[in-house]
Amino acid sequence: RLGRAVMRAAFPDRTYGLPVGGTKADVENFTLAQVKNYYKTYYRPDNATLVVTGDFDTKALLKRVEEIYGVIPQPAQPLLNKPAQGLGVLPDNRPKPITPIVLKQPGSTPLLSIVYPLPDANHPDVPAIDVMDAILSEGRSSWLYQSLVEPGLASSVSAYASEPIEPGWYSFSASPAAGKSLAQVEQALQKSLGAFKQQTVSAEELARAKTQLKASLIFGNQDITSQANQLGYMQTVTGDYRFVDRYLDGIERVTAADVQRVAQAYLKPERQTLGFFEPTQANGQTAASESVGKTAENFSPGAPVDPAEVAKYLPPIPVSAKSSSSVRLPQAFTLSNGLKVLLLNDRSTPTVNLSGNIPAGTLFDTPAKAGLASLTASNLMNGTETKDALTIAKTLEDRGAGLGFGASREGVGIGGSALKQDLPILVQTLADVLKNPTFPAQQLELSRQRSLVGLKAALDDPGQLGRRTFQQAIYPENHPFHTFPTAESLKRITREDLALFHRQYYRPEGAVIAMVGDFDPVQVRTLLESTLGQWKNVGKPTPPVVPSVSLPSATTYLNKVIPGKSESVTYMGYNSLSRKDPRFYSALVMNQILGGSTLSSRLGTEIRDRQGLTYGIYSGFAAGIYPGPFLISMQTAPGDVQKAINSTLALLRQLRETGITQAELETAKRSITSSYPVDLASPGDLVQAIVGNEITGLGQEELRRFPDKINEVTLAQIQQVISDLIQPDKLVIVTAGPAPKAAGN
Repeated sequence: RLGRAVMRAAFPDRTYGLPVGGTKADVENFTLAQVKNYYKTYYRPDNATLVVTGDFDTKALLKRVEEIYGVIPQPAQPLLNKPAQGLGVLPDNRPKPITPIVLKQPGSTPLLSIVYPLPDANHPDVPAIDVMDAILSEGRSSWLYQSLVEPGLASSVSAYASEPIEPGWYSFSASPAAGKSLAQVEQALQKSLGAFKQQTVSAEELARAKTQLKASLIFGNQDITSQANQLGYMQTVTGDYRFVDRYLDGIERVTAADVQRVAQAYLKPERQTLGFFEPTQANGQTAASESVGKTAENFSPGAPVDPAEVAKYLPPIPVSAKSSSSVRLPQAFTLSNGLKVLLLNDRSTPTVNLSGNIPAGTLFDTPAKAGLASLTASNLMNGTETKDALTIAKTLEDRGAGLGFGASREGVGIGGSALKQDLPILVQTLADVLKNPTFPAQQLELSRQRSLVGLKAALDDPGQLGRRTFQQAIYPENHPFHTFPTAESLKRITREDLALFHRQYYRPEGAVIAMVGDFDPVQVRTLLESTLGQWKNVGKPTPPVVPSVSLPSATTYLNKVIPGKSESVTYMGYNSLSRKDPRFYSALVMNQILGGSTLSSRLGTEIRDRQGLTYGIYSGFAAGIYPGPFLISMQTAPGDVQKAINSTLALLRQLRETGITQAELETAKRSITSSYPVDLASPGDLVQAIVGNEITGLGQEELRRFPDKINEVTLAQIQQVISDLIQPDKLVIVTAGPAPKAAGN
């Protein structure tokens, strides 16, 4: 809400402050003639770019492209209202509002937003602006983090430079730390920017920013999908798909004087648009109402879409002749301390992606100190016996490398990336923070305050509050999946709690580290043995107690009311299966048909397309080491909640009564198996899949066997899974959002 208000004021003559999909009034008043005219005006060959990346024969592909696209006629009338690329347009210099925009509305946390106009993507100042942005906002060593977050003034601060096809903008946003005001944060931010404009950045800062920008481009271009997106974006926005080469040359030439010049030119106080969001309900409390045993209206869904009907409008899709046995498997070994290592060499880009898992997730939290696992993970990088937090951050950020930890239900995930020459630094830093964290008290307090602010935001967000309520409704209080942090539990956690949790649960035995990238496996094994191989098993973890969970005896409805919201989020489901359940593959295929895609599933076809009740609706199995929930999620207007629920219930009953067709089965299997190799083309996704297969006990052969297991699913197995796992009369249904109101109001 604040962002839209600030952008409308900053750019009154542009659409930047309007929703991409249009305002409610716009959408309600669109006519069929307007939509058709828009399509004819802009959906035309001379306004389109086709990008293909991947494994193909170029000559044959170009011939096929000509056959398919070359026959589309170019309209006789010239293309109107198309932004011209390559102009390098400067922003206008009209004065902006001096009086801040103040929104006093329901919400969770105060927010600050400042916007400055910038030129478009082709302007020669863009490389210097982006270097300035990296110095100001990129990483823990950045100017803004060190001047606002580190001293405890702000719980978060961020900035980004957007230089699109037309003149762009530079946006700052911040949220005050507990006990601090928006005025204090705004004053500190303005003081920091003022000092930045008067000082010449150091050679260290300049080099770090350039390295981060170049590394970001490399990491964002590792797989075929990212490559296609980058080429298409550059061609569309700048008129030159090779723009990135010019951009990198420009980055290399940026000087400290250039950074100071653009800061003084574009960060002028008289050019800023300032906005404050002052919540009128700052405690994040919500009202709850519960009713049990509502009955659905008599509703009959339409017949499922026949895939054969859709196929008539599409070219035939040949079945791939490639065997899944061609998928390369990682080299696996275990260090003497029990740490499992998986290495997959890939020299396609000069990068290394690292992923890992430590069995120290939130299932080990207690209700009294819920949040302990997450606070422990987030504080690992706050200092070791030989390095403070800033030194650790600079060690990685100077090289464009990244390392982070995050606690999930079943483990602590490790994510890391580095250019190939910096892999030793990444691994040495990982080993240091795992073996020798000191959990400084001051840093713990700052991270606690950030967690408290984040908790307030979560309780004010329909999606997060709804999922939390759903989870606590399907799992009893003695189940670890029921436990979520509260303000009280976060405040009870001490530094000693973090140190004890680390000693008890952070152990190499049971942990997994995987790498995919450009490295010598022999050298990496030596590196790991000399670093992580010295990690010792000290504590003895208490095994988690995960009781079995039965389905509800009847459907339960829960409402969580959050004032000030415009949409409602609904979750429907119950506890279901684990990843190792033999029914998982049949369940996955069945779910692809039911709600795996909002654009092509039964739920999407009925609830979204035919009835127009939601923008997105999905179903899925959150299957992990332990059984997780089956759930359906959707967003609706408040007046459409009950109709959407009733329609979904009717569709689930239809699925139980009539099952699926052979055509649906074959289409779903082809969809899953066709997307699988594309997903694994991303090194980041591949390394996470390797870790996931290991921690769930599936083994690395799963990389090869997964498509075969999907293809082996039969119609009879699907019907059995529907009978076992689809129970429309035993659901927990949670809706979070504004107070319910009747349809049409």
